[in-house]
Amino acid sequence: MTLAVQIRQHGGPEELQIVDVQVGEPGPGEVRIRHRALGLNFIDVYHRTGLYPLNMPASIGMEGAGVIEAVGEGVTHLRVGDRAAYASQPPGSYCEVRVMPAKCVCKLPDAISFETGAAMMLKGLTAQYLLKKTRPVEGLEPGDFVLFHAAAGGVGLIACQWAKALGLQLIGTAGSDAKCQLALDNGAAYAINYAKEDFAARVKEITGGRGVKVVYDSVGKDTWDKSLDCLRPFGLMASFGNASGPVAPFAPGMLGAKGSLYVTRQTLFSHITTREATQAMADDLFAVVASGQVKIHIAQRYALRDVQQAHRDLEARKTTGSTILTLE
Repeated sequence: MTLAVQIRQHGGPEELQIVDVQVGEPGPGEVRIRHRALGLNFIDVYHRTGLYPLNMPASIGMEGAGVIEAVGEGVTHLRVGDRAAYASQPPGSYCEVRVMPAKCVCKLPDAISFETGAAMMLKGLTAQYLLKKTRPVEGLEPGDFVLFHAAAGGVGLIACQWAKALGLQLIGTAGSDAKCQLALDNGAAYAINYAKEDFAARVKEITGGRGVKVVYDSVGKDTWDKSLDCLRPFGLMASFGNASGPVAPFAPGMLGAKGSLYVTRQTLFSHITTREATQAMADDLFAVVASGQVKIHIAQRYALRDVQQAHRDLEARKTTGSTILTLE
């Protein structure tokens, strides 16, 4: 038997319960991994609350790092004893040991610790597909402005650093002066405290009235309308989260009126449907972290038994950077 976090129904953090589970042998295309550290992400909240519904009882968690204990038939890229990390469906990383599909599990370079691996896979791969694959029709060139909401969060701090390495001028938003300074310290060219300033007006001021080529938005409902006003003609609104709630339905005609804009709703899991795609993205992430251009900031650590408090703090926006759950 091993410990795992499950929910019996959708609801608040109190639904997260630690239970004993039986873990068997991996089947074809699967591995069994013993975790050393686990990642905490806002998608875990969506699963818990039912915004992204799960069948009950449900396991939670999308990100982890540890050691491969057993390998199923057909798995060739991993061996018993390998250090490994992943961001992957199905949910279930909040546990000591699990059996899971192998295609999204990557061998973790020796230079990257288990804690860093657990803190960076989902968030780092998200930053990778946003900056490298989710681009406006006119492309992105060094010197271009982009707007990134929640810039002091786990994805945001990685994106700030990576955007700077790519020569982009990232304008970050956050909800406090301290979080804005954190974004600036990590490579943002500008930071806007949306609690004090109209971020759309400030973006227009920074860009000389032109607007940005792309907005990367994980906040959702609260930032959507003004984000569209930040875009230059033919700009791209790239939604990848709903921290403030889902975006309300809108008439496509408004996109034409605002400058023939493009809108996309992205998810990481569309980008990692194959073993080859996952590994290529992970290799890019591992390289930029190993080079020192991107540092993974683990600002909070919670023991697995304190998972309820971790969720409360995440939802209350008390966290910055990456957060991990530790195993004792």
